[in-house]
Amino acid sequence: MIGGLAFWAFGFALMFGGSSLAPGLERGTPLIGLSGFFLAGSAYQDQTAMLWFFQMVFAATAATIVSGAMAERTRTTAYLAYSFLISALIYPIYGHWVWGGGWLGNLSAHLPSLGEGIGARDFAGSRVVHAVGGFVALMGAAMVGPRLGRFNRDGTPNVIPGHSLTLVTLGTFILFFGWFGFNPGSTLAATDLRIAMIAVNTFLAGAAGAVVAIYFGFFRTGQLDLALACNGALAGLVGITAPCAYVAPWAAVLIGGIAALVMIGASAFVERVLRVDDVVGASAVHGFAGLWGLLAVGIFADGTYGGVRGLIVGEWAQLVAQLISILAVTAWSLGTGFLIFWLIRETIGLRVSPEEERIGLDLTEHGAEAYPSGRRLPVEAM
Repeated sequence: MIGGLAFWAFGFALMFGGSSLAPGLERGTPLIGLSGFFLAGSAYQDQTAMLWFFQMVFAATAATIVSGAMAERTRTTAYLAYSFLISALIYPIYGHWVWGGGWLGNLSAHLPSLGEGIGARDFAGSRVVHAVGGFVALMGAAMVGPRLGRFNRDGTPNVIPGHSLTLVTLGTFILFFGWFGFNPGSTLAATDLRIAMIAVNTFLAGAAGAVVAIYFGFFRTGQLDLALACNGALAGLVGITAPCAYVAPWAAVLIGGIAALVMIGASAFVERVLRVDDVVGASAVHGFAGLWGLLAVGIFADGTYGGVRGLIVGEWAQLVAQLISILAVTAWSLGTGFLIFWLIRETIGLRVSPEEERIGLDLTEHGAEAYPSGRRLPVEAM
């Protein structure tokens, strides 16, 4: 909710000002937008409100990615603060560079050697939404520190299992279904018949990610890991989000399967090398798989939509543009993530006390039991 208000007041204007995608969004620079604040003035139009509502959900997604990585030891006030800052500043400014008429979307104007019309492409948000959220999540999880008991003194990790695989699976199905609004909806018009190919590619990549992940776990342990399959599906969906409009179905299967492997490798890297406690694997699923999605545009785009052409049809310029975008999103997300979490830690506080963590944040932060014990009132009190 607070992210939605932040995007209404500041984020939407900073992101789309200068894009002229709707009335009231005419002023902006290659770095930030300058019009559309509060949906007021000339931005008080039905078409502009429609664009805001769709894009607001993207902004909220970038902020909620972070919450999973930092779960079980972060102050609720810190959640509210970083959700506001991500939705008002971090996500919109980077989004402007790509979707709002900024410098990344028009790289050829700054690097003429790339060729006319070349810019970093991200159809539905592998980097703008997922990589931004994933790498801010990585920085947040690193700065808040691991949960009690997550790592031994020698740095080896301990597994803290989630309490309900049923809810994990249900959540994955809900996300999978929602992706069909996320990716096909980014055409912004159902009259664009490419919407059918985008939907097919979205399904195929998510399915390939799930299958590759579950078989990887089976060959490694002899068991079918349901949680790994769920994250594999999500990684496949994240990976296809940038190239979904630009690639053929066979490429979508390959992109989704590779995204699952990227997620598995990144999860091990974050846990065992960086020793960061990312509770749900958000940085691996959204951050690293998002970077793979960006790279996939430069490799597999076949020129059948939007004139985007990658290595598969002998063009190298798009791959260079995607690599520049990868560097930009990584530096921006980690750098701004460090800044906001440092500010929160030094002001209102980022982490609860060890005692509060042991008792549980449902009681200490919210004053209510998430799972009431079922105690009944005595008969005389009834």
